[in-house]
Amino acid sequence: MDVGPLAEKIDDELRAAGSPERAVREKAYLKSTLDHYGTTMPLMTSIAKAVRREHPELDHDDLVALGVTLWSRPVHERRMTAAALFELNSQLLDTEDVPLLERWLRESRTWALVDGIAASVVGPLVERRPELGPVLDRWASDNDFWIRRSALLGLLPGLRQGAGDFERFSRYADLMLNDKEFFIRKAIGWVLRDTARKRPGMVFEWLLPRAERASGVTLREAVKPLSAEQRTAVLAAR
Repeated sequence: MDVGPLAEKIDDELRAAGSPERAVREKAYLKSTLDHYGTTMPLMTSIAKAVRREHPELDHDDLVALGVTLWSRPVHERRMTAAALFELNSQLLDTEDVPLLERWLRESRTWALVDGIAASVVGPLVERRPELGPVLDRWASDNDFWIRRSALLGLLPGLRQGAGDFERFSRYADLMLNDKEFFIRKAIGWVLRDTARKRPGMVFEWLLPRAERASGVTLREAVKPLSAEQRTAVLAAR
């Protein structure tokens, strides 16, 4: 499949759906160095879904080629749509695609791109391919905080469902609990919060002895699903 014309069609649709005023606001809000069309996330998702619906023949190589083509231009909406296409067709991806995903994560430089790729593309792939655990281990000690955040969020889908590798998350969170970076502190709290929705007792037992080390951002997120008594105990321990 020649993905060039399809990528250009997607680009035309993204441009047509954009708003110059929104583009300026979003670029400033995200502190983005990319170009922006000002297209909303629901519209980007709708365009990605239309591609899947209209091209059921799309296979792994087509998907990767289309994603790479969209990503190749420094335009926020093109890259967001590439990530959305990978999320919608994540079953086509495999371990061979991890280097590309890591490159995208390193080039993203914003939560708006990183979070979707890490949690919604890498996460399901890690659930299917546990042998990717060492990749996350490497990411967890990376110098780039966006990659460290991706290691945490790559475990989120399984933990959110009441399964997943909490032991691995625990190791990462212990390693990063004193991190000064807001996006790391927030990610630890986010994963704990979503894990606690199904297993509050486990999260409470993990968090209580670490409350003194955890940041306020981490604790505020993590304690949301806990009982009033548990929240009181954790916050008092800080």
